[in-house]
Amino acid sequence: MLKIRIIPCLDIIKNKVVKGINFKNIRTLGDPVTLAKKYSDTGADELCMLDITASHEKRKTFLKTVEAIAKVIDIPLTVGGGISDIKDITTLLNAGADKVSINTTAVLKPNLIKVASIKHGSQCIVVAIDGKRFGKQMLVTIKGGREKTNKNVVSWAKIVQNLGAGELLVTSMDTDGIQTGYDQEMLMAINKEVSIPVIASGGVGELKHFKEGYQTKATGLLAASVFHTSKFSIQQVKKYLEKEGVPVRI
Repeated sequence: MLKIRIIPCLDIIKNKVVKGINFKNIRTLGDPVTLAKKYSDTGADELCMLDITASHEKRKTFLKTVEAIAKVIDIPLTVGGGISDIKDITTLLNAGADKVSINTTAVLKPNLIKVASIKHGSQCIVVAIDGKRFGKQMLVTIKGGREKTNKNVVSWAKIVQNLGAGELLVTSMDTDGIQTGYDQEMLMAINKEVSIPVIASGGVGELKHFKEGYQTKATGLLAASVFHTSKFSIQQVKKYLEKEGVPVRI
């Protein structure tokens, strides 16, 4: 049986780990390299680092931070933010990332997904989908949630799968940072239509939310605030899930 992955996320602004509510009201929570090592040493299955203002500010991800993190961890590292072309993807992989996460550029230049998956393998290419409700529609947003598109999240998930994405990182802008649980409706809608792995993101505040994320058929459960503030440790989450009958790596 496939074991669920527990994935701490480092949202980075100006080389500091931060967190906000619905991508706003940002507060600083620590040093990315220190936190990365802590999570790797205490049982995280993977690590995600997202430079959350790089695309909006039209700049590249902090390469030195990626290199420093890669040196102190021994788990897969996904890096996103500020990726605009195949050269950026290659540079990040060479800097120590195992996978790259593309969001804004995937929407603006969908063919990059195809080019990147052919060059580096689909297992390296994660497409991040930041979904938000507008009336009854669940639409894709870009540039750190600042800009609405006309793309339905489910339709877009199917398109990027067909283009060669190996994994999806799905964040609900409606639940991000408010700690009321993952957006089960959005996650289940996407998981019904795609066969590639889906990482659930946005909204964890209680241990039960991890189990609820697993019930959406997500194969990875991403969280930030509850780990950065030490509300829960990685091992607490895994032991809870094991007790609840969810397959995890202890």
